[in-house]
Amino acid sequence: MKKSFAYKRCLGPLLSLLIMTACSGQNTSEFTKKSVAQAAAYSTKAMSTFGLDYLLGRSNSAFCSVNSLQISEHVRRIFQDSKGNLWFGTNDYGVCRYDGRSFTYFSVKEGLGGTQVTGIIEDRKGNLWFTTNGGVSKYNGCSFTNYTEQNGLNHKWAWSILEDRQGTIWVGTLKGLCRYNGTRFTSIALPSPDVNNPTVDLSKNLIGCITEDQKGNLWFGVDNQGVCKYDGKTFQYITKEDGLCDNNIVTVLEDSNGGMWFGSMHGGLSHYNGESFINIIESNDTGDNEAWNIYEDKRGNVWFSSEGSGIYCFNKERKCFTNFSKSRGVTQQAVQTIFEDTEGRFWVGGKDGLCRYNRKSFLNLTREETLR
Repeated sequence: MKKSFAYKRCLGPLLSLLIMTACSGQNTSEFTKKSVAQAAAYSTKAMSTFGLDYLLGRSNSAFCSVNSLQISEHVRRIFQDSKGNLWFGTNDYGVCRYDGRSFTYFSVKEGLGGTQVTGIIEDRKGNLWFTTNGGVSKYNGCSFTNYTEQNGLNHKWAWSILEDRQGTIWVGTLKGLCRYNGTRFTSIALPSPDVNNPTVDLSKNLIGCITEDQKGNLWFGVDNQGVCKYDGKTFQYITKEDGLCDNNIVTVLEDSNGGMWFGSMHGGLSHYNGESFINIIESNDTGDNEAWNIYEDKRGNVWFSSEGSGIYCFNKERKCFTNFSKSRGVTQQAVQTIFEDTEGRFWVGGKDGLCRYNRKSFLNLTREETLR
């Protein structure tokens, strides 16, 4: 793997990532001293913004009442099923289904395994799967089947989930990786990488995200261990030593051109073309270099969230970044999820609820506004 180089991003008409790859022979320092200080300070900031208990689903639901007009005070995941229903995973009230006319909440009372929903997928049979702070829940449209440590999970807090092209369900928990064999889960031991001065943010061995690329490789984001690539036979770690922006990877995306994007908790964003990295960090004084979510829309534009700065969109045709923040209508500054529905509308969720974007303007959504 070639040496990587970092790029400090400014917020105007900017750079082309395609052009930047031609500079792979350069070798600049990954961060300035100022940037290092920002990233270090941000570790404390992230915990104070959300609270560790809140991130791990141990809150006492004191943030808001589900009876308010907000769909939820904190929307963590957004997903649209094959029937067109939108599902909003919340941090305290389970999952909310929106069928275009009404909202239905599913939580522990309705059979869901937990109150915090961190991942949503639909399998090839049409079942919906939810990772929660109480295990994994499968919904067949009528009832829930819950999987916990009694069913083979290595920890009750499930964090990420994926069905691969072979139909295998993979789940990341606070304690590592699990695989579903159709009946129960089995824990999969990952090798430990050689990481200098590791600092655990949420939980040692947490698998924060799982992605499958076009070649069938699986990518696991591991808390403070970088990203682990699995080709079906061997595991390969990529860390800061190899040029990755940060060892705390929370989201991974392969774009339509085959480029890999990695979002981190402290170090911003990395783009990997198979040979070298381009690291993009916030060029301001806030230290807001957390990218919880990366999403590619139908036009091939790549969207990513930025703690405290709303969301950014990289337009491949214009080769520039556009920032959408509070001044442009994004009230969710602590954005954690971005999703484009089948009608081309963007849904943005985070700590301040939900908003929708029609490519012209943002609308801060309540249950009343969504129904209009």
